[in-house]
Amino acid sequence: IVVDKGQVPVRIDRFMTERLQHSSRNRIQKAADAGFVHVNERPVKSNYKVRPGDVITLMLDRPHHDTTIEAEDIPLDVVYEDDALMVVNKPAGMVVHPGAGNFHGTLINAVAWHPRNMPSFDANDPEVGLVHRIDKDTSGLLVVAKTPEAKRKLGLQFFNKTTHRSYN
Repeated sequence: IVVDKGQVPVRIDRFMTERLQHSSRNRIQKAADAGFVHVNERPVKSNYKVRPGDVITLMLDRPHHDTTIEAEDIPLDVVYEDDALMVVNKPAGMVVHPGAGNFHGTLINAVAWHPRNMPSFDANDPEVGLVHRIDKDTSGLLVVAKTPEAKRKLGLQFFNKTTHRSYN
């Protein structure tokens, strides 16, 4: 952030909080204390008063979360299955993909468990897995490709809209 020419002197933690809507003053202060707030390429403390023309760099850490999909023994309602694909009936309320606040207990965790003895299926391989998705609060059938060829062919069908979806 480059401070405007007409900026009056103000503490950097306050200045940054006003400009960064998704960062709290406390988080900015902690970043400054840790040396992650720089002005003109030098670390400053949270009581530093910004001046016109200052170049501010803020480096906020984000906790690393392992995104590896872990197989979990969660019951699946499999309505069809062969060597290339399976169709599962997802209940309403079940999260499809692991993500913020829902890293376990998802449909993908259950899908990873189901073909765990199939050496060619790796839930962490983007060339296999869900072909499409539905919202957490929606129930319905989802297609899971067990091979890269199946995912490619099914993906094209969904992309070209040659599949049929019906909603009740």
